[in-house]
Amino acid sequence: MSGLLVLGSKPDPTLPSKDSYDAIACANASGYSAARHQLPVPVFTVMSAILPAVQSGRQSLRVLAGLRTDTLYFFPRPATRRNRLKQLTSLISLLRMQPFYLRRVLRSVGYQYGRFVERSHHFYDSMIRDLCDHDPAVVEQIQRKQPSTGVTALAIGLAEQQFDRFILSGFSFELTHAYADNPEIAQRKSKISRHAETDIAVMGYLAGKFGNVFTTEATVNERAGVPLLVGAAETEGEPGSASED
Repeated sequence: MSGLLVLGSKPDPTLPSKDSYDAIACANASGYSAARHQLPVPVFTVMSAILPAVQSGRQSLRVLAGLRTDTLYFFPRPATRRNRLKQLTSLISLLRMQPFYLRRVLRSVGYQYGRFVERSHHFYDSMIRDLCDHDPAVVEQIQRKQPSTGVTALAIGLAEQQFDRFILSGFSFELTHAYADNPEIAQRKSKISRHAETDIAVMGYLAGKFGNVFTTEATVNERAGVPLLVGAAETEGEPGSASED
């Protein structure tokens, strides 16, 4: 049975035993955790367009210096209607959220990829809704807030990758990062991710539907109902293992 480890960027991920998966997929800067724990080069990584445009995102990009992924998926921001004044004042941010700018920043830190995939936000939105069978409760939550990059990585795996099992590690529904204090926590005075409720709804639905989605994180099991991968967690210690988030 072939398995894909979908790795989030939260501190101290509970990693499954290495014989329980064959490849890994990353979200945003979770490639840092993959390298720190001596995991294989990600077969694909999903990065949000917002990374170069915000302080916390630029922090994330810096820790990827010298790393690589086989395929990089650019995850664009949803289209929003803005009045003329907001369009002018946000022009720099909008430019920084374009694919060319992310590629430029990654090149400056020496991050490498074999293939760059650029698709519309509508493509990913439709893919996730289709995977969730347009379930009304899930769709309602998606309309409030889009899923996170990590959940998008899971969706890509289910929709496009040839694996029999998917394992979620390094997810906690919080803004905490494995590599530094996320400045967004102080700015918002909260460590709860705005994507949390949507991620919980989507993860839970996909796990129930496919029956091959598991997690090593107790929080994901308790809040989203994703089954725990029994007997596969490594213990905390030197890189190559980690404790529960």
